[in-house]
Amino acid sequence: MTMLRFATAFVFLSLLHAVKVAKCQSFIGVNYGQVADNLPPPTDTAKLLQTTSIQKVRLYGSDPAIIKSLANTGIGIVIGASNGDIPGLASDPNFAKNWVNSNVMPYYPASNIILITVGNEVMTSGDQNLMTQLLPAVQNVHNALDAVSLGGKIKVSTVHSMAVLRQSEPPSSGSFHPSFIEQLKLLLSFNNATGSPFAINPYPYFAYRSDNRPETLDFCLFQPNAGRFDPNTNIKYTNMFDAQVDAIHSALNSMGFKNVEIVVAETGWPYKGDANEVGPSVENAKAYNGNLIAHLRSMAGTPLMPGKSVDTYLFALYDEDLKPGPSSERAFGLFKPDLTMTYDIGLSKSSQSTPSTPTAPATQKPATPVSPSPKPNKGSWCVPKQGISNTQLQSNLDYACGHADCKPIQPGGACFEPNTVASHAAYAMNLLYQTAGRNPWNCDFSQTATLSSNNPSYNNCVYSGGST
Repeated sequence: MTMLRFATAFVFLSLLHAVKVAKCQSFIGVNYGQVADNLPPPTDTAKLLQTTSIQKVRLYGSDPAIIKSLANTGIGIVIGASNGDIPGLASDPNFAKNWVNSNVMPYYPASNIILITVGNEVMTSGDQNLMTQLLPAVQNVHNALDAVSLGGKIKVSTVHSMAVLRQSEPPSSGSFHPSFIEQLKLLLSFNNATGSPFAINPYPYFAYRSDNRPETLDFCLFQPNAGRFDPNTNIKYTNMFDAQVDAIHSALNSMGFKNVEIVVAETGWPYKGDANEVGPSVENAKAYNGNLIAHLRSMAGTPLMPGKSVDTYLFALYDEDLKPGPSSERAFGLFKPDLTMTYDIGLSKSSQSTPSTPTAPATQKPATPVSPSPKPNKGSWCVPKQGISNTQLQSNLDYACGHADCKPIQPGGACFEPNTVASHAAYAMNLLYQTAGRNPWNCDFSQTATLSSNNPSYNNCVYSGGST
């Protein structure tokens, strides 16, 4: 096969893969909060969602207009019973039956309700009465679904904050706080028996707020970094998201529930904040959410749960302008009320392979939005910029080979020679760019890489790529 035919075939297969991925990304969801007075009509939102690769929507309540607007779209819907509903659901099975009859039966199956979450972060609320009522409430809702033959079709669970963990570092030592263990054991027994997920809210953003060193930001934003080594498993973690999810997995495993599915019910990054807030910016939000989506699309999974992406609900679909607190609380939205993107992270089916701007460099950014960067050129190989130090290239090499198959630059491989950090890093950086989706943010590497139209292949060492 000539190089031209090879490149043409590669591009065709890449486009075919992108089309398939766009149609089957059941692991990408979004939170649809309503603490706002400027949201677009639900019917418009339903149309917007169908132009994206978002396949699931989580509601904090059970708004009939939203549920009906999503009918016959195929989009999975998570509805919620509030913390205030828990006492009634726990004490009265008829209350639970009425709740199901009012919030599920009129809409299902045309509206694809897949999960009911009973309460949000109840275990860490400090309300002991609510905590003890949680499991009976969950069970009564499940029983109410069983009564109408939906128990095997719609799951029931609750959502937890990361504060249920006593320890999360290193991830292999993840364990639940002793004061929650007895109640969590009962909840997990229910999850295990019914096949419902353990839903968790990991936010690397909050981890960075409490440790705002540059290397922590890199780790949180999926940017090249030195990584964090887990001595118990000999695994080097290269991003906070995987570390947090694996800490939950380890905690579940320690209690005998390693087969309970983990769902990320919320995660996100604000794109602006007050002057005294650390971390919010358009570039950081774009880097976190864009690189998270690329990571999910790679199907790499986490080190302790490889080969499958965890269902992840991004926070959030829109800003919620009536939320109290610092400005960042009102700046998580991926879309504006006029249905345009706040910033492009490749969610649109028509543009997900070519977002309008590259992602952020891995340094702290100001809270104010930044001007968009120019679009990448038509080149399709990712190469190091001139003058990058071997230390930075080694970091890029370690990061890339943690996410891609670097056998060709290992001894005996076609690209092992010349055996230099610069040569190996160049191959690995391009390989990650090509395999992670060929999005501009995949060729960022803390602003040490650029896209090139010059094919860097040499002798028998072939760099994947082709014209875009």
